[in-house]
Amino acid sequence: KAVVGAAFGAAGQRCMALSVLILVGDLEESQSWMEQLVEEAMKLKVGNGFVEGVDVGPLISKDAKTRAESIIQQSIDQGATCMLDGRGVVVKGYETGNFLAPTVISLNQQQQYITHSTDSNAKPLSNPAYTEEIFAPVLTIL
Repeated sequence: KAVVGAAFGAAGQRCMALSVLILVGDLEESQSWMEQLVEEAMKLKVGNGFVEGVDVGPLISKDAKTRAESIIQQSIDQGATCMLDGRGVVVKGYETGNFLAPTVISLNQQQQYITHSTDSNAKPLSNPAYTEEIFAPVLTIL
């Protein structure tokens, strides 16, 4: 729950928001963590941030929402797996609002992570879910 709060609190629009989570160790245990994170994120209520019980408020502007949704799509187009897609959420009474529900992107399936390598063919991780600061309720998992 602490990871979910750090990633999605304040709609992910704070300097200390958790935007990337790096899981190390056993693959099966990492998969279990990812599934639990998605389950917890799905429980969060999206809506007017001044209403009691709302966990994720709107993004600061329409441009911020459009930018975040664009980065999500670019990430998927480049091979990321969207485990939880918060695009398209509609909040009753605020149908044209700047809402983006929690989104979880995994780069574990098809991405290679190269930090230091002697392989001349090695390429650094370049998926926008990792390279861009999305500044929205989007968590990227490596």
